[in-house]
Amino acid sequence: MGDIGIGIIGGGYMGKAHSVAFASVASVFDTPLRPRLVSICSSTTASAEIYRKAYGFEKATCDWHDLIDDPEVQAIVIASPQATHHDIALAAFAAGKPVLCEKPLGVSLEQSRSMVAAAKASGLANMVGFNYIRTPAAQQIRKFLADGRIGEVTWFRGEMTEDFFADPTIGGWRSQGIANGTMGDLAPHMINAARALMGPIESLSASVETVHKVRNGVKVSNDDQAQMMCRFESGAQGHMFFSRVATGRKMGYAYEIHGTEGHIRFDQEDQNTIWLYTTEGPETERGFRKILTGPAHPDYLPFCQGPGHGTGYQDQIIIEAKDFLTSIAEKRTIWPSFDEGMEVNRIVTAAFDSSAKKIWVNVADY
Repeated sequence: MGDIGIGIIGGGYMGKAHSVAFASVASVFDTPLRPRLVSICSSTTASAEIYRKAYGFEKATCDWHDLIDDPEVQAIVIASPQATHHDIALAAFAAGKPVLCEKPLGVSLEQSRSMVAAAKASGLANMVGFNYIRTPAAQQIRKFLADGRIGEVTWFRGEMTEDFFADPTIGGWRSQGIANGTMGDLAPHMINAARALMGPIESLSASVETVHKVRNGVKVSNDDQAQMMCRFESGAQGHMFFSRVATGRKMGYAYEIHGTEGHIRFDQEDQNTIWLYTTEGPETERGFRKILTGPAHPDYLPFCQGPGHGTGYQDQIIIEAKDFLTSIAEKRTIWPSFDEGMEVNRIVTAAFDSSAKKIWVNVADY
């Protein structure tokens, strides 16, 4: 097992999550590479130094160029605001360093295409931070579907709903810029889930809206909620709803999948539970079965030997770190790569266009 120097750009919410993950991942999963927390970058020297001490890094900087140029930093994690992702990723690949980038990949489809091209040209490991699809429950659901456990899938309903912006007196940076709206911030997670569970989306009809058009006297320039009807390439139909003003919802990453022989339900607010219904047996004995995740499910046992004890949010990020390190060590692409980030961005772009024109659109046209 060799060491690998990690540099993380961004020290806030996700910067901390990634720092904790890389500090512990080798102990949890016995990874082929053992991370060393070399450098962390934040917007000011003072904040970077605070994060360095708090998270256990060796160095701190307020200039991401310095972090990328540091020869001891061998892999980059981008956990900074969306508008910075493109330039940082391109510089990292040019410096010969693999990249794990938070979603959304770029602030536009054009940026995402540029980032994918740079990743492919470099031949380096690249990954996007779609962490929710990595839970043991989500991995097991994907296996159920692949094994035909509920027959032919006919319908998908998904939501990504939270209420952190339900209060119209809350404003600030989140109310400005398309990339910081619901379609840029929340929707990518559920679109990624839909693609992972159901396959590519062929066409869609979307409606995007701003519920609170003014916050604290300032005009809002992005969206609060959106809904989307879609048809998958498999022929199945679907519907998705995204909102940051869904009062009462804290982590409403939820979906239900109907098949000809069963039904699956999942809600991230209860992330260790799968609800499975099958048409097996007599009608008098049919009903939803509650399945608690345990050591028999993917990526659960390294955390805990007890069934039903459960995993949490931070564990998702540790699983993500494990996949990134494995991708680097084995010199192979592990999903979700930058390609997936670009495809999700393609659907977001199509949804905005559909909403503006009030028509169905084909995703392949974007």
